Parts: sequence; structure tokens; C-alpha cells
Amino acid sequence: MSSHLGQIFRISTYGESHGGAVGVVVDGCPPRLALEAADVQRDLDRRRPGQSRLTTPRQEDDEVEILSGVFEGQTLGTPIGMMVRNRDARPSAYEDMRDVYRPSHADYTTEAKYGIRNWQGGGRASARETIGRVAAGAIARKLLAQALGVEVVGFVSQVHEVDAKVDAETVSLEQVEASLVRCPDAAASDQMIERIDAARERGDSLGGVVTCVARGVPPGLGEPVFHKLEADLAHGLLSLPASKGFEIGSGFAGARMTGIEHNDPFVPGEGGRPRTASNHSGGIQGGISNGEAIHLRVAFKPTATITQEQDTVNRDGEATRLAARGRHDPCVLPRAVPMVEAMVCLVLVDHWLRQRATDVL
Repeated sequence: MSSHLGQIFRISTYGESHGGAVGVVVDGCPPRLALEAADVQRDLDRRRPGQSRLTTPRQEDDEVEILSGVFEGQTLGTPIGMMVRNRDARPSAYEDMRDVYRPSHADYTTEAKYGIRNWQGGGRASARETIGRVAAGAIARKLLAQALGVEVVGFVSQVHEVDAKVDAETVSLEQVEASLVRCPDAAASDQMIERIDAARERGDSLGGVVTCVARGVPPGLGEPVFHKLEADLAHGLLSLPASKGFEIGSGFAGARMTGIEHNDPFVPGEGGRPRTASNHSGGIQGGISNGEAIHLRVAFKPTATITQEQDTVNRDGEATRLAARGRHDPCVLPRAVPMVEAMVCLVLVDHWLRQRATDVL
């Protein structure tokens, strides 16, 4: 099972949903970056369960422990080990589902691949695995901000059929965090909350879209063929649990435009660096960043675990009915925002370090 991401800034996550702990090992972080647990905890607090009525009631502090790679408040350049202990795991809640395949989960596919699965929650397929990603992403975020001035901000732009109107060029983290659903459009935020509350009451769930912008990304990041920057972003973001779609720049809407409508004309910029008058490319052209803000969107399906009864089968292939138990989000979108930001930061920092390693004199 591959649990790695990145070539130079390389992460390896570990742990299961209801095991003893989850975490990550970060290899390739440069030395002498000021780092303390609080830098990581800020993003973990935004990801943790039980933070509002819109999320799973599982109560976890998700307190990070930095086990290695940091000394006297600075990174050493050696592997950084981080761990979060599972303190509110309730594996017994899944006892009735050990021999039944939950619809749209990884139960059947995991068993088909390995011949065994951890039926206590989703195992490695659980969103709890993303703790390691978010912890590593917090380090990547700090490195990008300190070295390049890059700012990465995500927000919920759609829940079910409710669309938000947000200026991604100017939206701030403070505006996003002011909303219970992490949607900075107040009117849309209220409607989203109402829809999620209603879905939870009827034992159902909702999906939606997270939009993310990365500002201050320098030109030149990415490879022209198999590791195009947007391809690696798509790889990272579509590896998130429940993600089902990825768009960058104009995305699928670009298919409805003509060339003259879609092309981004160059205009003079500061210091002689070209800028573009529009940004249908989403900050990436030919697989390489062009210095404009990177705009992307990730679609998430409705949470697969719902309390309404559904048709399914057991390990013997016999038809049965299942009303799932356990503590789950009626909508993953509010907690998906820091996950999306983390993956964007991880891909960007890896490509920045790769570019530094190949720069000519």
C-alpha cells in the first residue's frame, strides 16, 4: 500500500481510524525552519472532529506530538515524526458491520485487494488518515510563506445546490473561519447550514465543492510532461477521501469557450515580468506556474455513512439491509477545507524544492 507523497519534500502517513494513533513522517524539510507544535496545531484544530454541530460528534483534541526532527525550535533537516493519539475511538460501534459491506465505502474493494480489512471504521480509507496530511501541510505552509510569501486559502463554495459568490482573489482566512460551514458568503453560508442540518435530521448527507487559491506562487514551478503542476495537484487532491472531481482555472467551463475568449493576454508587469490580463489558465500554463494566482476546485461526494437503511450484501454474497452506526459528518465540506489547503501546500513546496535543485547558475 502506497502511503507516500512527494519527491523531495516527502511525506509518509500511518495509522487507522480506530487504532492507537495516526501520524506522518516528513522527510526533506530544509533545516533551520522555525517550527513548534503550535504551528501545526492551528491547522489540526480546523480539521478536528466535534468542532461544531455540522461535524461528527467524535470528541478528539487531536493534539500533535512532534517526536523527531526539531530541536530548540528549529527543524534539523532530518525526518520529522508527528503523531496524534486516538483517544475517543469506539471500534465496538462497527461490530455489526464486520461482515457487511457498507454502500459506497472501501469495505468491499479493500477486501478484494488485500483479502483482509480493518472493519473498525474505515481503517486507512477513513478521513482520520488526513491528520498526517494536515500536519505535514502545516509545515509546508510555513515554509512557503517564509521563503516565498505564498498564501493558500480554501473555502466552501458549494453545498448540494447552494452556490456561494466569493471573490477568490481577495478572500481571507479570517472571513472563511467566521462561518460555521467555512463559506465566506454570509447568505449562502446560512442556506448551507440549513441544508446540512436538515440532511442530518433525516439521516442523510450532502456533498459540495471546496475552492482554493494560492497567491504569490512564483513562475517556473512544475514539469512540462508527466509532472505538470496541475497534474500533481490533481493527484494529491483526488487522493483525499470522498473527493470526486478536480478543476483548475476555467475547468470544464473552458470547453464552452472559444480560443480568443479563453486565452490569457500578456500585459507588462512590475520588474519586467509579464502578467496576464485574465486567468482562465488558473495560474498554470504548459504544466508550469506562470506567477498568477492558482485557482482550483475540488468536488466532494456526500458522506457515504448515513443512518437510513440501505440495501447491501454480506461476505457470503447474501442480500441484507444496513442502517450504519458510528459518528460521521453529515457533510465533509467544512472539515475538508484545511485538507485541501494542506495538499496544495504539499505539492507546491515539493515542486519549489525540485525547482531549486535543478536551477542553473
